[in-house]
Amino acid sequence: MDLIFEYRAQLLSGTLLTVQLALASLVISVIFGLLGAWAKLSANRIARRFANAYTTLVRGVPDLVLIMLVFYGGQVTLNNLGEALGLWGYIEISQFAAGAGTIGVIFGAYFTETFRGAIMAIPRGQIEAGISCGMPRGLIFRHIIWPQMVRFALPGFTNTWLVQLKTTALVSVIGLQDLVYNAFTAGRSTGQLFTFMAAAFVIYLTLTAISDIALRALDRRYSVGGVRA
Repeated sequence: MDLIFEYRAQLLSGTLLTVQLALASLVISVIFGLLGAWAKLSANRIARRFANAYTTLVRGVPDLVLIMLVFYGGQVTLNNLGEALGLWGYIEISQFAAGAGTIGVIFGAYFTETFRGAIMAIPRGQIEAGISCGMPRGLIFRHIIWPQMVRFALPGFTNTWLVQLKTTALVSVIGLQDLVYNAFTAGRSTGQLFTFMAAAFVIYLTLTAISDIALRALDRRYSVGGVRA
């Protein structure tokens, strides 16, 4: 415990960066998930094919491979493209941007299916009733689709978010000083790797427990008036 207390600042900074990375990637993944769900449910054949290709490709490649591909290959590709077109100079992709962007795109594919299933679970008659009453599309979405979509999507959303939170540990391989990177560095420098990995274990468990409690409270809020099977 003395070593943990001595390196508390390093562990705390890594934990804060992990939380920031997880939240940034969550925003990106929700945006991609909503767009993907819309595309899959669209009457546009091109949009459906593009969304199917996106989910199939992303879910078929290991997360670590995609992160390293974007960080190492994306920067080279952007700089070569900018040099060839003469539109921009040298661009450097930070570890945080590469990690948050890649994890967001990856889990956007999973959220696509979660949101699509939630929207399909809404009784079609309710939407048709809104249309027959003359409600505009924005009002139908806010008062009919969105509240029920959130309720139906929350169980799958919770599971995906908890996995996404733990997946942020992969960014340590590209040098981002997150919780795993700082814990490993402290453990290697002190010769007490197990102690610091155990500390990271406890911190991740705490973060997932807090997330689970918060999302359960959100589920209870959106389930008010609903019928439980």
